[in-house]
Amino acid sequence: MLYSLTAFGGPQGHFGMMHKTFVEKRRDVTDSELMDFMAFCQMLPGPSSTQTIILIGYKRGGILLALLTLLLWILPASILMAGLSFLIQYIDAKSIQTNVFKYIQPMAVGFLAYAAFKAMRNSVKHPATIMIMIVSLFITVQFRSPWIFPLLIVAGGIISNFSDKRIPDVYKDKKPIKWVNIFWFVLVFIIAGVLSEIARTQQWHNARLFNLFENFYRFGSFVFGGGHALIPMMYEQFIARPMHLGMSPYMSPEQFLTGAGIINAIPGPVFSICAFVGGMSMRSFGFTQQLMGCGVATAGVFLPSTLLLFFFFPIYQNLKKYTVIFRALEGIHAVVVGIMWASAFILFRSVDFQYSHIVVIAITFGMLMYTKVPAPLVVLGWLLLGWAL
Repeated sequence: MLYSLTAFGGPQGHFGMMHKTFVEKRRDVTDSELMDFMAFCQMLPGPSSTQTIILIGYKRGGILLALLTLLLWILPASILMAGLSFLIQYIDAKSIQTNVFKYIQPMAVGFLAYAAFKAMRNSVKHPATIMIMIVSLFITVQFRSPWIFPLLIVAGGIISNFSDKRIPDVYKDKKPIKWVNIFWFVLVFIIAGVLSEIARTQQWHNARLFNLFENFYRFGSFVFGGGHALIPMMYEQFIARPMHLGMSPYMSPEQFLTGAGIINAIPGPVFSICAFVGGMSMRSFGFTQQLMGCGVATAGVFLPSTLLLFFFFPIYQNLKKYTVIFRALEGIHAVVVGIMWASAFILFRSVDFQYSHIVVIAITFGMLMYTKVPAPLVVLGWLLLGWAL
């Protein structure tokens, strides 16, 4: 819960805090396991940082702890964004960016640079992996498409198979594949689509709730690239498309952009913006319906990626015993490090250039690297400094 309240900076910043919190401080996972989880989640649709958090919980305590971890991770941000949908008419969008958050983005760059540096020391150890890392960094910066991530990971795995690295003679029990997860994923997808269409054509009283669940379940099933790839898809679905069809949008563009701005200033997953969009979509139907809209949208977007995660992860673990997959991990980890460096660079470019921001990045990196100050206290320190100044 403490991590969910202090994980600022979007999916890029989250990885830095994960390394500091779960690898170095708590030792829930090893550096190699975290890299493995991150690489695997980049190949799946949905919120990659959320899926990585789920796998950490799964590794520590099985399916129940994984689900509890998911709930604790998404709850604070979802409650905040749901509340915003009720308070939006009282908020001046221009007053949202207060000084308290002024150092959060450069701080996130420091966290990510730290995580990338630590991962590079452990995973990039010879010229081939160095080249894979550099090429991945360059391609990620130049081509900002979400599809780049899974393509780079596959390419890195293929390239590293030309090495002579052998799989160690360690026997691991075969992980049982939970076929029920893919069954539920497909079944819910079909039922949601059918009920959404029937509700629309038959003009059910709660038709929009059915439509919302189908929309967000579809988003969670197919969106690659995290929350920042999801936001334009939602804008198209709930604002641009209704206006193009001569219908009233679910909210004004200004209201949507206000929510998109605030989600970057609060801790937790960017996908939690769905609670805001779901609530705003149901505002005209009363308090209860609006609250249901928040819940339906949140459940709809996180459910499919969770089901896919629990289905594919045992398959992924079983495949790793084969030499071709084991060799591929070396290149895959190098790709992930390259993506992390690219994310730090992209995030740095998005920060308004000020010498104070360079200082924030350097101090954050130095504190994480050379002190034992807990990551939440680092975050709290920059929040308090921003508020004081």
